[in-house]
Amino acid sequence: MKASLAFLLAAAPLAGQAPEAFPDEPAPVEAGLASPPGRYADDGIDVLHYDVEVALPLGPGWIQGRASILIRAEAAVESLTLDFSGLAVDGVAVDGAEVSNWSMDEGLLRVPFAAPPAVGAEATVTVSYRGVPDDGLILGETVHGAPSAFVDNWPNRTRFWLPTVDHPSDKATATFTIHAPAPWQVIANGRALGSPQATDPDVPGPDVGPRRTWRYATEVPHPTYTLVVGGAEMVVDTVGLAACGAAPASSRSDGCVAVTTWLFPESAAGGRASFRRGAEMVDFFAERVGPFPYEKLAHVQSATRFGGMENSSAIFYSQQAIAAGRDIEGTVSHETAHQWFGDSVTEADWSHLWLSEGFATYFGALFFEDVDGPDALRERMASAASAYLASGDSARPVVDGRPDLFGLLNRNSYQKGGWVLHMLRRELGDGPFFDGIRAYYDRYRDATAITDDLRAVLEEVSGTDLATFFDQWLFRPGYPVLAVETDAVPEGLRIRVEQVQGAYAPRFVIPVDLQVSWDGGTVRRTLRLDGSGGELTIEGAPADATVVLDPDGWLLHRRDDGA
Repeated sequence: MKASLAFLLAAAPLAGQAPEAFPDEPAPVEAGLASPPGRYADDGIDVLHYDVEVALPLGPGWIQGRASILIRAEAAVESLTLDFSGLAVDGVAVDGAEVSNWSMDEGLLRVPFAAPPAVGAEATVTVSYRGVPDDGLILGETVHGAPSAFVDNWPNRTRFWLPTVDHPSDKATATFTIHAPAPWQVIANGRALGSPQATDPDVPGPDVGPRRTWRYATEVPHPTYTLVVGGAEMVVDTVGLAACGAAPASSRSDGCVAVTTWLFPESAAGGRASFRRGAEMVDFFAERVGPFPYEKLAHVQSATRFGGMENSSAIFYSQQAIAAGRDIEGTVSHETAHQWFGDSVTEADWSHLWLSEGFATYFGALFFEDVDGPDALRERMASAASAYLASGDSARPVVDGRPDLFGLLNRNSYQKGGWVLHMLRRELGDGPFFDGIRAYYDRYRDATAITDDLRAVLEEVSGTDLATFFDQWLFRPGYPVLAVETDAVPEGLRIRVEQVQGAYAPRFVIPVDLQVSWDGGTVRRTLRLDGSGGELTIEGAPADATVVLDPDGWLLHRRDDGA
């Protein structure tokens, strides 16, 4: 579609105009599909900042939006291509000058430059738009029937309400100006810029009666899938202050991070319990991994389709779970860990999603090891192993270039990814493992990484060659299936362990811990498999001794019982 319009908001609909009065809204693209290869590779553009202004309706309805996108030319470029779908564009400008020959097709808004910017130069592209979002910004009612508006972006659904380069490889800072119904509390990424003010009556947008305007700003770059706003009638409480002295982006004068809850009034009393240790979680991850990366941490009851969504500095949770009074503390720990892994250190491509979800799975569990003891971690890892082994996800590798991005939300990315980190901890030892994780976070904080970047840092810190480990566990499918045979020999008990998994999976190079018990005592040995199998002899052990594989739960595997 091409258009020549008066500059910016001059063609905007009048306040109160009904959604059906927007016949020029284009059809939306399908959500959750990876873009064609090359869409984001070497496009010569780096987005530095999004300045977002949006007027929200009272429940279902339409939005008025304007986004000013600050870009830097990294190469000679003649246009900017933005991901944008299903909303009507009212005007486009480059550095304040109207652009009439923009085009929009199949979810892409192409903006040509009249004079291509010099390499290294910056330009601002402004897009004004309105309509009914098809996805991404959920306009409707809370579980209690009150009007609400919440953004839910993952994986690439930002394009349904905001023009962006909608891919994790291009991170940017953002500012938000949100015009919302006056009774609402409004949350967004970053720090609040003062208190909400009465909205200027000349600001266009849906007719909702009295409005207030909220402003937020981020100081560190975010992946687009974590850029959010949300509004509803909510009760805001402070859980506590955290990461004092370890939160360089904090907007507080004391340098601490305010950890808060934003819950619907009907859910507040029963929902607070899951967040009672929210400040402790931030302190734990700041000590174990590195400085907290953002200005605040808000835990928000919302309209997300997920159990939790790790939006940077403003985590959104399932409104149904909180309203039902469920204990979601495990989800809170998982999503809090994401602030470091996924949000701050972001996977450069969707295929490396385990760097987000596997890390959040494992480090979320590590919090409970710290506060509730080692058995808490073992129980969570055993549950993760059971879920993975019972799934069909093992037929694919963890690093997976599948085009169905929602399909990546599987037990490879989460449970197996978490187990990979658990096994790395065993392989390297606690000291080198956690030193390596801290170095990885420090090197890629506020940036992006792929799996080979993690391996390189861990090898550098530990002095261990991890090529085989990473290849077999992350780039190839499957897991070890171990069959155990025992034979009485003059010296004692001979134990042979064979790998019997299907040919689709590698023969793993792995340490297998064995515990052998009988009336005379208990012996532990480690058998390192390199190939199909191996054996060892336990001196003095009788033929009826009990053999336990992996007694401490360090190896993702299944024991073949011969049935």
